[in-house]
Amino acid sequence: MTQITILGSGVMGLAIASTLLDRGITPRIIDPAGKPGAQACSWRAGGMLAPWCEAESAEPVVLRLGLDAADWWQAHGAEVVRRGTLVLAPSRDRAELDRFARMTEAHRPVNADAIAALEPELQGRFARGLFFESEAHLNPRAALMALRDRLAAAGVTIETEGEPSGLTVDARGFAARDALPDLRGVRGEMLVIRCPEVQLTRTIRLLHPRIPLYLVPRGDGVYMIGATMLETGGKYRVTARSAVEMLSAAYALHPGFAEAEILELGSDARPAFPDNLPRLRRRGSTLFANGLYRHGYLLAPAVARMAADHLLDGQIPEFMDENHP
Repeated sequence: MTQITILGSGVMGLAIASTLLDRGITPRIIDPAGKPGAQACSWRAGGMLAPWCEAESAEPVVLRLGLDAADWWQAHGAEVVRRGTLVLAPSRDRAELDRFARMTEAHRPVNADAIAALEPELQGRFARGLFFESEAHLNPRAALMALRDRLAAAGVTIETEGEPSGLTVDARGFAARDALPDLRGVRGEMLVIRCPEVQLTRTIRLLHPRIPLYLVPRGDGVYMIGATMLETGGKYRVTARSAVEMLSAAYALHPGFAEAEILELGSDARPAFPDNLPRLRRRGSTLFANGLYRHGYLLAPAVARMAADHLLDGQIPEFMDENHP
């Protein structure tokens, strides 16, 4: 039997471990934290499974490989909410909505009445929008714990220390920049609020030329809000400007958010390569799997499948970077 050790228990590491388990391999996982958590940027992700919306700015491969992500997560124990994505813009930013429509597919235009039918809380607030009916979302932290529990049930625990044995998969995210010099950090800042007075049921993207916002419901009146993407060399705290902009955008979506309770402000560095696409790099007995950028939960299943195909069958997958040392 092939022995495989995975370094890292973020979304990449756990997705690869789960895929190997599906293929009959019981991997080892080593992470100093001993569990999924704040050491990985995937802990602070939005959890949007929105390949059609991402096509607005991402390469076509992101759409193609992300179409099956919701099914993969559901099959691996995550609770996937399949209520689509509603894309909106204030009247003054109507041109942004038109541009988004031109850049994407698989949506239908919705007027004020249709928006109100989808989300009654937004009645009378927006005249036009786009509805991506086939998209979904999940709670990232619950999804990671579902993978951990599924692996634990098969006898795979997360070790806090130890030497790798057999083949090694380095899935440490931005921490792997010591071995991947072209890996950079793209800072994402997020806000978690509780506002039971506002009841929204699906992912909403509010377009704005400078700071587009996405809001993902977590249930029980809790919402995750994300907006910023800043080039950075490391991890930083959320800036006052970003916090104000996220709160202002949430208020523009619905004034009821003015009474929201702030539960968490977080910032982390998303690992990304120059073209913002993932990479698999093989050096001896180590396979580096990294660079999910802002598409962690959307692309992790596809990258995990490619990693397993390479490790177990010797295939050269789409994201294999053979020409890089």
